[in-house]
Amino acid sequence: MVPLRRADAPRSDGCELIEDCMTDIVTNFRKLHDNTAPLRLPNAWDAGSARLFESLGATAIATTSAGVAWSLGYADGRGLPTDEVVDAASRMIRVVDVPLSFDVENGYSDNPKDVVDTVMRLVDLGLAGINIEDGPDQPSLLASKIEAIRNAVSRANLDLFVNARSDVFLAQLAEPDRLVEESIRRGKLYAAAGADCLFLPAISTPVDITEVIAEIPIPLNVMAVPGLPASAELGKLGVRRLSAGSGISQALWGHAEQLARGFLQEGNSDPLFERAMTYSALQNLFT
Repeated sequence: MVPLRRADAPRSDGCELIEDCMTDIVTNFRKLHDNTAPLRLPNAWDAGSARLFESLGATAIATTSAGVAWSLGYADGRGLPTDEVVDAASRMIRVVDVPLSFDVENGYSDNPKDVVDTVMRLVDLGLAGINIEDGPDQPSLLASKIEAIRNAVSRANLDLFVNARSDVFLAQLAEPDRLVEESIRRGKLYAAAGADCLFLPAISTPVDITEVIAEIPIPLNVMAVPGLPASAELGKLGVRRLSAGSGISQALWGHAEQLARGFLQEGNSDPLFERAMTYSALQNLFT
């Protein structure tokens, strides 16, 4: 087990070793899903964005797998080497005190044992949770991974919040009139395997959201998409977690593209400093 540190100073929560505070970290993270207002997660992609979001009042940090991949020079889509994943998580853990949940896509393997090996490396860092997805895979495969993760964490006398992501709506994995039914079926399967939460990216209408919530035994996580009801309304529907997904990182990539193109074409300096954080404000995030 490795010491949990923020830079070279003790963590503000007083934890020194993972054995002493892992349960508290996960318990606190799990409690954030119990409120009527959804837990809002502005998904980070590196240590700097994680620290920035924490400084703005985020009560927990989650990651965007797409944003992490792009920041490391890879395309999104299960192609990250696991050493890169662990290193990225380690850098984030170093600079934040709030619970961190890391998106591990499909666990980067079809073999549950290999997935467990990767996840336990992250657990050893002190992560509060993970996202793990089905995507095009059979639901039974994700269920077996979740069960294997839950058993391994339990054997280590530790805890982990497992957010099971299902791409039924995002990838249209069923006929349009069966999307809700299939989401419920998978949600129940993943809950039985040990998942703590069901993540359904691209579900957006109140009718569909309400129907899913009424049938699944675990909290529902939705993702920001155009037309999604505001957080307050989602809370009234019963949603317990709202993720920004790759939205913030995509917006910043788009802004960087515009600035760089303008600078290369025109050579004007002024646009670079419009709406920019000051150098001192950025420095203060890390001192």
